[in-house]
Amino acid sequence: MVRNWLLVILVCAVAALVLSCGHGQILTSITIDPATETFGASNIPVAADAGLSVQLRALGNYDYPPATKDITNQVTWASNTPQMVTVNQTGLITATGLECGGTLVSATVTTSSSNNTSPPRTILTATMTANVVCFSGTGPTLTVEFAPATGTGTVTSSPAGLACTGNPCAASFPTGTNVVLTAAPNSVFVGWLGCDITSGEVCTVLNLTNSRTVTVTF
Repeated sequence: MVRNWLLVILVCAVAALVLSCGHGQILTSITIDPATETFGASNIPVAADAGLSVQLRALGNYDYPPATKDITNQVTWASNTPQMVTVNQTGLITATGLECGGTLVSATVTTSSSNNTSPPRTILTATMTANVVCFSGTGPTLTVEFAPATGTGTVTSSPAGLACTGNPCAASFPTGTNVVLTAAPNSVFVGWLGCDITSGEVCTVLNLTNSRTVTVTF
């Protein structure tokens, strides 16, 4: 009889423990996958990285019982340098093509107590590192010369690299790049020399494999 009572007491204790654990599962930490992501390469202009993206996952680590769950859509995402890398609220990080370097992307969640035995409300944060490789400047050089004239203006390039306001102006691009130059006259635009294609104020240099020079006249 005593043995039966002991068995009943043991079963009840185990059942109470299971129920308590079921209601008191605690989120203890967050991790982000991947922990590091790199966009671009040293032979690619930073502007060419614009739009490159990777999906991140936020993983919640729980106790009682131990478990790992995907909480990507429950966290708040943020980028320390949004002009370099942005992140939306689904965890998609995207290179802007405006800056290079390294930055941190964070995932934050506020835990809440599920019963009186749980810890108080807590803010948990995890970070990952996003890198955008800077262009090393290796490759053929495109030079813009300003012909002697009475007018003035500026010339910019796509991919980024040239932002010319006077003579001379030059930048290196990866071999085989198509470079589009756009003139912005302060008065009258006269024309281009040395382009593969011209259309008004736009000059296109196709398949830049050797250093070249083009001339703009304002």
